[in-house]
Amino acid sequence: MGEETGGKYVEPGGEFTRDQRYIATRITADGRDGYPVEPGRYRLAVSRACPWANRLIIVRRLLGLEDAISMAVAGPTHDARSWTFDLDPDGRDPVLGIERIQEAYFKRFPGYERGITVPAIVDVPTGQVVTNDYAQMSLDLSTQWTAYHREGAPQLYPEHLRAQIDEVNDVVFRDVNNGVYRCGFAGSQEAYDKAYHRLFDRLDWLTERLTDQRYLVGDTITEADVRLFTTLVRFDPVYHGHFKCNRQKLSEMPVLWAYARDLFQTPGFGDTIDFDHIKRHYYEVHRDINPTGIVPLGPDLSNWVTPHGREALGGRPFGDGTPPPPPAEPVDPAHTPLR
Repeated sequence: MGEETGGKYVEPGGEFTRDQRYIATRITADGRDGYPVEPGRYRLAVSRACPWANRLIIVRRLLGLEDAISMAVAGPTHDARSWTFDLDPDGRDPVLGIERIQEAYFKRFPGYERGITVPAIVDVPTGQVVTNDYAQMSLDLSTQWTAYHREGAPQLYPEHLRAQIDEVNDVVFRDVNNGVYRCGFAGSQEAYDKAYHRLFDRLDWLTERLTDQRYLVGDTITEADVRLFTTLVRFDPVYHGHFKCNRQKLSEMPVLWAYARDLFQTPGFGDTIDFDHIKRHYYEVHRDINPTGIVPLGPDLSNWVTPHGREALGGRPFGDGTPPPPPAEPVDPAHTPLR
């Protein structure tokens, strides 16, 4: 994401403010922005460490778009210039032929001065970045790429629930997804205190909402659940300690902990998670918060696969659809508790 491009992260003396000026170009069925939906044309650049990129990995997998949109996976750490493809042979993405995602940004916008972020979608024929507008990107996978969804793909953004989903997404983004960063990158005690209370007040609100219903909106998994999950799954390994979000661990909040485990154990969610990459990214990159770069060994993550009991609330994870098949691009099993 924008603030995670190497260098300094804490806002001295004040509140962290996220730069939300993203490349607004869209890939649509009608090609209105010059980039029509076309299988095989685009490559999704991600890091498994990044919660914002993790959303796109999950949605792409749930909808079965792996064959339509290929995926470039950057390593968990980066320098001040950008994310690098250091996991690939010779440190170069085999499709785009580049060492760092910055090259795709500069190819379309020479001297691009905003954040060189993931997720980003690249036009393979030209090697140019198309968009890094992560919120719109995942919605477009649901609404613009329908011709290439797998049989049994779930409705993650159904029309009759969009207003509710948008409302929940808005408050979850402000107070939870971005809220943990407002705690972690606060530059004053006052800014931290304010962010801390705002975060946990919203987590209490979510606890109430999820006490008697299995999912955030309706009785099936939607875009809203994807967006909350990628923050919750990072809470105990990273945000509780590294970002000082420490009123409680997620595992000490029974409703949210059961909800998160329910999703984690659902095909398409936990099988995208690489806890090793997640921990290495935050603890190694944010040196003004963690100067030594030491990555903690804990917490024990095997409890993610314990029974959650949320089936008793009813709900149908995929609605009239079906679970996705096993992942075509599996996470290193040594990096997750799925052993």
